[in-house]
Amino acid sequence: MSKQYDLEERTFCFAKNVTLYVRQLPKYVSTLEHGKQVIRASGSVGANYIEANEALSKKDFIMRIKICRKEAKESAYWLRLIVETNDEQYKREGENLINEATELKKIFSSIILKSQ
Repeated sequence: MSKQYDLEERTFCFAKNVTLYVRQLPKYVSTLEHGKQVIRASGSVGANYIEANEALSKKDFIMRIKICRKEAKESAYWLRLIVETNDEQYKREGENLINEATELKKIFSSIILKSQ
């Protein structure tokens, strides 16, 4: 199994886990809105990574990886907002997802540095 596939799978699992987490949250207007945002951002991480692997040029690849990094940062932001505005019972899983978003951001930062 190549590293490329590992990261595709990891980004997919991240988006899936975010979706499953959001489904458990209480149905407040704020939580629904924040949930929509984090679902979009987390899904975009993996989708853009797949696109990066199909990039037509090095410049296109780097741009798409930068988008992955941006979406991972955005995912962490929305997750933090959810964790800090909901009950304690949602905190641990939310923090684990924030940590994964941060790890992904670091991985994409490293890819960008090595690609330039």
